[in-house]
Amino acid sequence: MARRKTPAERLTYTTFTLPAVVLYGLFFMVPLLLGIYYSMTDWNGISQSYDFIDLENYRNLFSDNRVLNSFAFSLRYALYLVLIINVLALIIGLMLNANIRAKNLFRAIYFFPAIISLVVVGLVFDQIFYHAVPRIGDLFSIAFLQRNLMGNPEAVFWVVLFVSVWRECAVPTVLILAGLQTVPSELIEASILDGAGSFMQFRKIVFPFLIPVFSMNLVLTVKSGIMVFDIIKGMTGGGPGTATESIGILIYKKGFEEMRFGFASALSLSLFLLIAVISILQITVLRTKEAGQL
Repeated sequence: MARRKTPAERLTYTTFTLPAVVLYGLFFMVPLLLGIYYSMTDWNGISQSYDFIDLENYRNLFSDNRVLNSFAFSLRYALYLVLIINVLALIIGLMLNANIRAKNLFRAIYFFPAIISLVVVGLVFDQIFYHAVPRIGDLFSIAFLQRNLMGNPEAVFWVVLFVSVWRECAVPTVLILAGLQTVPSELIEASILDGAGSFMQFRKIVFPFLIPVFSMNLVLTVKSGIMVFDIIKGMTGGGPGTATESIGILIYKKGFEEMRFGFASALSLSLFLLIAVISILQITVLRTKEAGQL
């Protein structure tokens, strides 16, 4: 039977916990509750007077083609980001986990993009694709690169996706490496004695132990893909036209450019609910496939 805590111990635990609870409430719960309230108003972000319009902003979300297009862009972007990053992270993680020379150097090189600010990455690649890439196309007579890819509505999606993959692949790779360290060497050795090949070892032993890591990576990359803002803001600003207008960019424009803070709050909460639902589904599905539950 567990020992009951004394009043002094409970006071100590409460004292150490209280600052975190207060900060969490002030910087998360209060803004969330205010956002829910303002999403049901026509507040412009400045005026002290506004009208309560009930669920009108939420109804307008489903009739606004610009909003629907931004959701479609973000979901498509997130899908490609999830697939490419998780496949690359697995391949790179397996390579870096192998016994190769200069392994630590390669690990540092692959992690380097993660320490650079997303805004800086966007601004730097904006200049690269505007100035450097067309000159490379002229130098090697490559017609596709001679054009301004940032001004091409069809190509700009892949340009932004390429930059995001370069920037976002580091952390999932590190998590894969950490997951590979949890695979018991005894199981690998036993499978070798039983005649299992590399593919069978990966499928039956390694992959089940990586399921928790994949679950975390999927949640992180889906969140990063759907909420993409910094890189697009630094590279295209949502253009050309609305070709790269993600939900995050649209929330910014609705709130700070069109001064429709009530509508922007409704759009933000819809984004929050979308990410929450997708994350719960991912975790629920993948949890049943973890090692020991197969």
